[in-house]
Amino acid sequence: MKCLRTLCFAAVLTLGCAHTAFAQLPSVWYQEQLEAMNKSDAIMQRAHDRKDLLAQYQVMRRAYASDGRAAFRAIFGQYLSWYQTFIGDYRDAELSFSIQQKALPDDRPSPLGQPGWHPVPALDYIPQLAKQHRVVFLNEAHNIALTRTLTVRLLKPLREEGFNVFAVETLYHADIAALNKRGYCIPSSGFYTREPIYAEMVRTALKLGYRVVAYEADAEHTGDAREAQQASNLWNILKDDPKAKLVVNAGYAHIQKTGQFLGAQSMAEHFIKDSGLNPLSVEQTILIPHIDRSMDHPDYDPIIDAVHPTQPIVFIDKDGKPWSLRPGYDVSVIFPEERFVYGRPTWLALWGARVPVTISGNVCQRHWPCMVAARYADEGTDAIPADRMVLDPIPLTTINDIKITSGDYSIPIGQLYLRPDHRYRLVISDEEGHPIGDTMLKVTRSSGDPPMLSSLPSSSTPTACSSTAPCPSSTTAQP
Repeated sequence: MKCLRTLCFAAVLTLGCAHTAFAQLPSVWYQEQLEAMNKSDAIMQRAHDRKDLLAQYQVMRRAYASDGRAAFRAIFGQYLSWYQTFIGDYRDAELSFSIQQKALPDDRPSPLGQPGWHPVPALDYIPQLAKQHRVVFLNEAHNIALTRTLTVRLLKPLREEGFNVFAVETLYHADIAALNKRGYCIPSSGFYTREPIYAEMVRTALKLGYRVVAYEADAEHTGDAREAQQASNLWNILKDDPKAKLVVNAGYAHIQKTGQFLGAQSMAEHFIKDSGLNPLSVEQTILIPHIDRSMDHPDYDPIIDAVHPTQPIVFIDKDGKPWSLRPGYDVSVIFPEERFVYGRPTWLALWGARVPVTISGNVCQRHWPCMVAARYADEGTDAIPADRMVLDPIPLTTINDIKITSGDYSIPIGQLYLRPDHRYRLVISDEEGHPIGDTMLKVTRSSGDPPMLSSLPSSSTPTACSSTAPCPSSTTAQP
């Protein structure tokens, strides 16, 4: 639990609370947060006594619903939100924990009010900007997988520009050698990589030929010492390999190049001091949409209303120089508004790289809730899926435990987002992780409505496979 406590406390210190409990005395609020962390650790211990991810989440959501205190919700809401991304419940993840993006005194004027600024696709511009640098820093909000989607797509054009090492904050050093050989993440690869988009990011990097590395500090290093050791680890990669060009994925303000960071210096500031290099810092966590529009940065809605983007954008001036909201970054990415279909965000399509495949709850055979996971056909059952979701007639955030086994109720429908022209093993399991069935699935790009899988083939039976014995791929089912 030490890892979770460190992650959560760092987020609280860096970002503050998602709620409005700061009206209390700081000392009182701090003490309540520490008590909430202790309670959260105990809940997580109970959750981890359960083997399956969905079963763990069920323990967590019931505990969250039973305690409405602001400090507990602020702390444990982060834990819950992370696990909601792990199970593919991205909408509820945002509702459980979200950071209000307020204007700061040093925010630069919106590009809308400045002559010469115009929007361009971030996917086209950032690789061109990266040509001037040996290191690219990209940040993310750990519970908002939207902020990982552009990074997945940027890996290919950055590879074409000669970048060949991908450093990932969340990865555990112990699995790095096996990960590079295996080609995909498993639960023991890292913490946030249990979320499918993050795992897809690492998988994509490995397929493109990047060497994937971990750079997290030792557990005993916290605060500024952690930032300094992270920076040292990154600089050592470049010193050891003069031909290395580095792409770094990090959380929040770790990549800010100037300004105060927890009363000291950020990882990026330490890196610049150590290396003498000027990394490209790409900010992706501020100008993002929120379900609660009051949480948006004041510049976000006017930009969206003026531009109506359908993909992530950046602003550049007439000379091609980028706009950044804040001085500590080189360029700010603005993400489009969210759209949900069957309760899932359409940005899971990764800006055109994947297509939706509609899945009927009939595949659950009346086992509610059920997990539907799609893994690449040549990967083991321990692989983090390409996508997964939970189907249940009752919303996952319902406070009361309601078990439905029969009667008149609507069969839920959901959509998985998968790469066309790829083969997947679709695995359906119950709340405790017991297999219900599986089938092979070949995904094609359709010009019409997304295909639907309404039931499993009658011959479908659960198949055992692992990272050392991949699932067979000779049998397919076309949705």
